[in-house]
Amino acid sequence: MAAARTRDNRGPKIVNGLARIVRRADYLRVQAAERRAVQPGLLLQAAPKTDPESSPSPFHVGFTASRKVGNAVLRNRARRRLKALAAEYLPKHAMPDHAYVLVARQATPARPYGELRGDLERALRKLRLWRDQAA
Repeated sequence: MAAARTRDNRGPKIVNGLARIVRRADYLRVQAAERRAVQPGLLLQAAPKTDPESSPSPFHVGFTASRKVGNAVLRNRARRRLKALAAEYLPKHAMPDHAYVLVARQATPARPYGELRGDLERALRKLRLWRDQAA
């Protein structure tokens, strides 16, 4: 089944319920905020959203994997794993009204999924952007 995709001219692309960062300027804005947490399996960058009312999603998320990760197959695998992790974890545990960028590292494609999940949790806690799931 194909992913549900919608796009608002003012906001980010919505894929599977996640508002995706797609413009380079948005990636650079998150990077310039200089809030990052490095873990063995990923790097998490975060910044407050510039206009919280611009999107129905409580947060925006982007993914990147440079050539340092490996060839195209490994980079795509790393991005897919980060996307699955974000779809599972961010809606439940990430603070709203923020933009997040998950950057793949060399260990991302081969790291066990449970350890990647722990890496994301530790990164969110380090940036004080972790929230416990509402009961």
